[in-house]
Amino acid sequence: MNDYERVAEVIRFLDRHHIDQPDLSELAHRVGLSQFHFHRLFSKWAGVSPKDFLQCLTLEHVKARLRRGDSVFDAALNAGLSGPGRAHDLCVTLEAASPGEMKSGGAGLQIDYGFAGTPFGEALIGETRRGICHLSFVDGPAQNGSRDLLASQWPNAKLHRSDRRAKELADTIFARTPESAHLRGYARATPFQLRVWRALLRVPSGSLTTYGRLSSAIQQPGAARAVGSAVGANPIAFIIPCHRVIRETGALGHYHWDPIRKRAIVGWEMAARPLLSALDSNRVQADAA
Repeated sequence: MNDYERVAEVIRFLDRHHIDQPDLSELAHRVGLSQFHFHRLFSKWAGVSPKDFLQCLTLEHVKARLRRGDSVFDAALNAGLSGPGRAHDLCVTLEAASPGEMKSGGAGLQIDYGFAGTPFGEALIGETRRGICHLSFVDGPAQNGSRDLLASQWPNAKLHRSDRRAKELADTIFARTPESAHLRGYARATPFQLRVWRALLRVPSGSLTTYGRLSSAIQQPGAARAVGSAVGANPIAFIIPCHRVIRETGALGHYHWDPIRKRAIVGWEMAARPLLSALDSNRVQADAA
């Protein structure tokens, strides 16, 4: 197991046994490590202890972040932000392929692609001279399937493998404390999809939003279902942060690249940006009084 696989296994185990409140010893045994090594490995991966990380994924905490994300999202919209926004401290601009480029299936286009390790398992990353056009997560021995997915999106493009370049991009995209960096995204997109994805780029790391809020943000408040389809069609995972969209109830919901991975990403981002929950805020105010 790599670090992410161990974390994913712990999340799955807690889904089944959270009522039993398993202790650190049981969690460590589950992934074949001593308590000391498991605690150190997990804390290095998540930036917080296993207990604190799992607290980030409780319903109360998620709902508090959702409320907080609402105000942050509204502030960004009220400030007149349109087009490129902020995504996990990286400045991301997103460009759509032209109708002609989409129709041609990428004829005359070279895509440099490769496989690289990330905090959430192996990923395939594809890049053209106009920007990153693909990022997908790879589970198990599925490299050929991932390459086939990329080829199906750009059937007439020339594919050139470069794991070195993929690693360079992954190191920037998934840096725990990234330096100021600019990424360009280049995607096959309808005008509607582009509006949804650009709205997603305004949702800060550690915050969450809902399909309803996204539909309101693009001034189509009755289009939550269509927004959901656009979110699901996102070809550049993590960079366009579709993992930050959850249900109105606070449930994290489905994710194309596995709901467990979504929970891991959401918890990882929340742990990196600690905010007081509504309960903590009330407690601080009560103490001050």
